[in-house]
Amino acid sequence: QVQLVESGGGLVQPGGSLRLSCAASGTIFSIYTMGWYRQAPGKQRELVAVITSSSITNYADSVKGRFTISRDNARIAAYLQMNSLKPEDTAVYYCNLALTGLTYWGQGTQVTVSS
Repeated sequence: QVQLVESGGGLVQPGGSLRLSCAASGTIFSIYTMGWYRQAPGKQRELVAVITSSSITNYADSVKGRFTISRDNARIAAYLQMNSLKPEDTAVYYCNLALTGLTYWGQGTQVTVSS
């Protein structure tokens, strides 16, 4: 069983930065992809960024150039550095770990961008 725990959310002013962390517990032997998704009130959950086991990354167009995803394979962890935050980035951010045939989600961390 794999559990994911996110941290690092909070309230920040427009133009500010936050760094989200996701730590996985459990034993993982397979190749896996980690990612960040977000869900704003009244909207569907959407992809923010993913990073493969080979560190290939993919970003939503809305965050390209502002957000950076990274991972630490030794710790089974992923990070999301968010810069130049905008009010429209306000959402609950969820960490995701995907194995072949299995997907795990964290409980989410709230990010609020407001003056």
